[in-house]
Amino acid sequence: MTDMAGEAPRPAASEPQPAAGVWALTLGSIGVVFGDIGTSPLYAFRVAVLAAAESGPVTRQTILGVLSMILWALIVVVTVKYVLVLLRSDNNGEGGTLSLTALATRAFGRRTTFVVLLGVIGAAMFLGDSVITPAISVLSAVEGVSLVTPAFEHYVLPITVIILIALFAVQRRGTARVAAFFGPIMTLWFVAIAVAGAMHVRDDLAVFAAVNPAYAISFVSMHGHIGLITLGAVFLAVTGGEALYADLGHFGRKPIQRAWLGLVLPALLINYFGQGALLLSHPAAIENPFYRLVPEALLLPFVLLATAATVIASQAVITGAYSLVRQAIQLGLLPRLAIVHTSAEYSGQIYLPRVNTSLLIGVLLLVGLFHTSSALASAYGIAVVTTMVVDGVLGFIVIWKLWHWPLWRTALLMVPLIIVDVTFFAANLLKLLEGAWVPLLFGTAMVLLILTWQRGTRILANKTRRTEVPLDALLQSLEKKPPHLVPGTAVFLTSDPDFAPTALLHNLKHNKVLHEQNVILTIITEDTPRAREEERVTISPVSQHFSKVALKFGYMETPNVPKALAIARRQGWQFDIMSTSFFLSRRALKPSPNSGMPAWQDRLFIGLAKSASDATDFFQIPTGRVVEIGTQVVV
Repeated sequence: MTDMAGEAPRPAASEPQPAAGVWALTLGSIGVVFGDIGTSPLYAFRVAVLAAAESGPVTRQTILGVLSMILWALIVVVTVKYVLVLLRSDNNGEGGTLSLTALATRAFGRRTTFVVLLGVIGAAMFLGDSVITPAISVLSAVEGVSLVTPAFEHYVLPITVIILIALFAVQRRGTARVAAFFGPIMTLWFVAIAVAGAMHVRDDLAVFAAVNPAYAISFVSMHGHIGLITLGAVFLAVTGGEALYADLGHFGRKPIQRAWLGLVLPALLINYFGQGALLLSHPAAIENPFYRLVPEALLLPFVLLATAATVIASQAVITGAYSLVRQAIQLGLLPRLAIVHTSAEYSGQIYLPRVNTSLLIGVLLLVGLFHTSSALASAYGIAVVTTMVVDGVLGFIVIWKLWHWPLWRTALLMVPLIIVDVTFFAANLLKLLEGAWVPLLFGTAMVLLILTWQRGTRILANKTRRTEVPLDALLQSLEKKPPHLVPGTAVFLTSDPDFAPTALLHNLKHNKVLHEQNVILTIITEDTPRAREEERVTISPVSQHFSKVALKFGYMETPNVPKALAIARRQGWQFDIMSTSFFLSRRALKPSPNSGMPAWQDRLFIGLAKSASDATDFFQIPTGRVVEIGTQVVV
């Protein structure tokens, strides 16, 4: 058997072989991967039908047309594109937009502006989704309280705000403990929505006619502008589909596929068809067709279960944002930010305080700005669909260049999927003034920050290099006129081992001493999620007193320099942290009229550089072993 790349299929790096392990991961994926798309029935069908109602009364053709669009969107966008195609495009077991960007870069053999820009846009829009998902998910669940008793209607917003603040407040404690409950709760959720839908499918069995795609095509073609607006609302049913690929590294391909095909997709379809049958027989249920599926006696427990499910969906998106930002930092797309590990067992359990605070502020602003899930729905789809378009284009490159498929075969598979994504993108753009401007503004700001950081660091590196001394020339000078030697080991961090680090030059200039052992240390971030332990450390002796050491980390790893250097003992280097001093350069940046960037961008870059976390903390170097030497650089 061969996979789509023409090679024997291999499991993702994190995908275990035992059946028990696969089923355990399947349960885990239900709790984490499908939270976003699993809570879409709360609002997607209602918003789509209300959008279609702008062209006139809601008729049977309207309901069947919306249902047919939802059904085929779930099959084409999620099942075919992500579950069957992109899940096979793993980067050593990892998925997501940045992993796909790394694969596309590897396919071209070099970094290209087009591929990097696509990755930046996709990542920025994913972060935009991370702000909107908690707001719309929790808000839509809590809105069910007003159905229990209308007196609660004025408490929807305060309850939503309290839940969201509590959700973000507990992030610092980590998700390891609560994650154990995610799978069972979400499994209960999918079973519950399937049962609720099944109870009403018999209200009008004609609802199954929506399986015919002719209803979807007919509705869009006959309703013109309103048809496209409705298509944009229908896209809400597949938001969260990109999480299937983003969470590949946590669960593996088979568990995600089993969960989707075996439980999640059937439960979603049964619930949507149940809502459709309910509307066909009771049009007044358009007020909230999801909660109207439930008997009044069970309404309050169902609202509580929905709230729990939306909190879990929000949690998954938040932790996904943490992982994405860490990848972006490792790839040099963003300045260093403080990363707190919340679990001693799982490296993926991390907490980024600044990201957490920024997301909370953004979420609360959205809730205060839009007030209802129906209003917020206009802002939702554009962020996700942009990421999906990016994934489709990058997937095309990977399948064509890296899998070595013929161009015609690649186009036959991917172009129709990209056309569907672009159609949804155009439909969501129609809601630009109604709220779609929010994620576009956020995404544009993120792209601007990333491009500014990349451009500024490149200019800074070029300016610094002009004043640097080649390491070989410095060593020749030291041999002719050796300075005073002191015992111990000095480690000098640098991005270019061929030039003498600034901290080394300043140490010689001001302290006029040289340690017995000097290490020129370079930290390399690879385009793979994790570096192999046997390739972690590379030692290259240069002279009697100097060695070059390269430490390799994957973009999913947080660098730990002392731990990595301890591995060097296997190669004969007697590393002792207590007799080692780490010399770091702290640059004070000053704006220059000739920086190569506009003045505003120059100031923005300097602001980003000042906000970066201390290198000592980021590389997990003991503060008592660090010597910082300040330099001033004009950029």
